[in-house]
Order: sequence, then structure tokens, then C-alpha cells
Amino acid sequence: MIRKLLRRVFSYRVASFSASAEPARIPVSQHGIHREQVSHGAAKVCATLQGRGFQAYVVGGAIRDLLIGHLPKDHDVATDATPEEVRALFRRSRIIGRRFKIVHVINGLETIEVSTFRASQAAETDKHGRVLADNSYGSQAEDAIRRDFTVNALYYDPITETIIDYHHGVADLQQKTLRVIGEPRARYREDPVRMLRAVRLAAKLGLIIDPAARAPIRDMAILLENVPTARLFDETLKLLMSGNAVRCIGQLREEGLHHGLLPLLDIVLDQTVSERFVWLTLESTDTRVRADKPVSAGFLFAALLWPEVSRIWERRQTAGEPPYQSFFDAMDEVLAVQAQRLAITRRVAGDIKELWGLQPRFEKRAGRAPFRLIEHPRFRAGWDFLHLRAQAGGVPEELSAWWHRFAHAGHNQREELLRAVQTNNDKAPTRKRRRSRRKPAETATLKPVP
Repeated sequence: MIRKLLRRVFSYRVASFSASAEPARIPVSQHGIHREQVSHGAAKVCATLQGRGFQAYVVGGAIRDLLIGHLPKDHDVATDATPEEVRALFRRSRIIGRRFKIVHVINGLETIEVSTFRASQAAETDKHGRVLADNSYGSQAEDAIRRDFTVNALYYDPITETIIDYHHGVADLQQKTLRVIGEPRARYREDPVRMLRAVRLAAKLGLIIDPAARAPIRDMAILLENVPTARLFDETLKLLMSGNAVRCIGQLREEGLHHGLLPLLDIVLDQTVSERFVWLTLESTDTRVRADKPVSAGFLFAALLWPEVSRIWERRQTAGEPPYQSFFDAMDEVLAVQAQRLAITRRVAGDIKELWGLQPRFEKRAGRAPFRLIEHPRFRAGWDFLHLRAQAGGVPEELSAWWHRFAHAGHNQREELLRAVQTNNDKAPTRKRRRSRRKPAETATLKPVP
């Protein structure tokens, strides 16, 4: 009886993902999204393409976000026009991508990403099933099957204000469920990054991952090793800067996906002080993202990897290496390990090392060194980093507070702060060095000079 029921449910899900299935056409009176809510650039691109006889719809995340009351960060367009046909219609546009060609259409300060409907089968895959090339074009129904999740397979026509829904994505949003289109294992093999995306979207949108989509994730996490490091870095950055990083990392640990994503994360999260530092960093990042404040990728990765830099630096000094050289060697070692899985860009890596390099300088509070440090262009970012370390118990809170006062004080007040530090240093008890008793030198016997 149970087997019969499961077969019926399974056959229903397969039927619902068929390319020949008639989509639901949801009018504006039911979904409530008006064309004024869609970006002007995306609506203009759709109008231009439709005016030339092509199909064109705003698709994916923008419609999903509008349905749940979120403000979309960008708007994508899907069409049956080929990239070359799109390029010919828009003067300020360019074709990009090799794995899957898309067109970037520039409209003022906005860039609209225009993609052509994909065929139901990818053009080229590797031995693991990962899609290598995907420039075979098809119908809208086929394109809907190739989308990753039902909530992303929504097409909105800004002219008629109608949503076209092939896979019950609107219903899944209402039921707070994240469901994979098709057989989850096959879809994860096509693109292992979908497992990370499932975690990110579930955390961002407050959705529950469908049990059928969640079950294979832990076993298939190893497929992430076949993903190009540059693409993995981009997806990791989206996850950490989503405004829901705390929930995302927690979900990653539950699903077993943090192994290999941030190779040092397991080590960091197993240490009391380090774990507190990491969570404070993620909470601070989430707060800034939600407040629409700028967030630095360099600062974020510098904070996540700092505990390991500190550990290796201490280990090298214990082994007898000079403090200065061992510190920079520790930085290089940590970044080298990380580069094996994430292609951190040269600019971001430079920002990371600069922030790390500032930290020992906060220990120097004598002479002209403090005055030079506050003139450094990255002083504020360096102090924010120091403040997080103090909150986590990595350095005394007095040190962070002193630098805050010093940075906002006048010249005379700064001199007083420096004198106070010197006075405290003079009062601090010092250990007396024991004099080693030297044996009396033996009396040399003088020989007469011949």
C-alpha cells in the first residue's frame, strides 16, 4: 500500500515537471506584482524584444523576491531570441560567458542580464554529470525544466502583468518549501553549486528544504571538489554576504557542506575563542547588509581566517622563528591552503593581508608609531577588526577602547594618552633577571719574556 502511494506521488512530481505540461497563468489580481515594481531597464528590454516579435519575460529571483515582499537586487530577462539577436537590438550590450552565453544590456546605471531559453538537455557534461557547456536553445517550457528550484522558475510579463508558473513555484513559496525541479541527485550532478544555493536560499527566504532535495546533499557534498575555484568563491561570497550568514553557516554545518568550502572553518569552529570571533564577524556582517551598509569581502575573509593565522604564527614563533618573518609566513600559509578551494581574487587577497598586517601595529603605543598608524588609509577597517577581536576576548578591550579615544582626540589629549600608557608600563611589575654566578677566573701564570 505504501509503495503504491509512493509511486503515485513520484509519478505526479515527474508529470508536473514535464516540458509539455500546461503552465499556470496567474493574473495580477492574484499575485499583486505591478509593472511599476519591476526595474525600468528590465521592462524596457522586454518591451523591445516583444516589439520585434520575440518572447521576453522577467525571470527568476526578482519575481520570487517581489512575491514575498523583498526588494530585488537585480532583474534578469529570459527570451527566445539568440544572444546574437539580442546583441543586435541593443547598442549598449555585450555577449559574455563560455559555459552558457548571456547578454549584458546596459541601461543607465543598471545592467540587465538577458539569457536565451535553454534546451531540456545540456550540450556537454563531464564524467560526473556536471554541465560544461550549455549553449543549446529551446522553448520556454524546456527552459523552465532547466531551472534549479521551483521558486526560481517563474516568468513575469511586464506588459500583461501575468506570471507564468510551470512547476507550482508560487504555491511552494506560499507553503515555505524549497523544491528542486526534477530528480535532485541528477540536478546536483549537473551543477554541485546548487547544494550551496539551496542552503543560501532557504536561509534567506525562510524556507524549508524539501526532504527529497535535502536527503542527497550530505552524500554528494564531495562533488563540490570538481567545481572551479573561481565559481566556488563567487557562491561562497554570495552566501556570506546574503544578510543571513549566521543561518547559512549553521545550515551548512547541519548538511555537512562546510567541509572543503572553507578548509579552515572546521578548525576555527572547534575553538572557543575562535568560534566566538567567527560568529561575531558573521553577525556584524548580517547587521550591515540588512542596514544597507557597504560590506567588504576582504574584511569578511580576513576575519574568518584570522584565528588560523594566529595559531600558525604562535606555532612558528615557538619553533624559534623571528616574530616578524613568522607572521608573514603564517599569512602566506593560510592563504595558500585557502586557494586550493577558493580562487580568492588578487585584490581581495591584498585587502586581507593589509588588514592582518595592521593588527600587530596596534600593540605599539609609544613614540610616533600611533600617529603614523591613524594616518593609514585602512585604519578604520583595522580598528573595526581589532574591536571584533576584543569582543571575542582575543585582545584586551582596553586596547580597542584606547585606540578609539586616541583616534578621536586632539593633539594634547593624544600626548596625555601616550604618557598614561608609558606610566602604566613603568608601574607594571617586572621580573628581575637572576644573575648567573660566574666562576672566578683562574690566575694565569706569567712567563718571563725572553
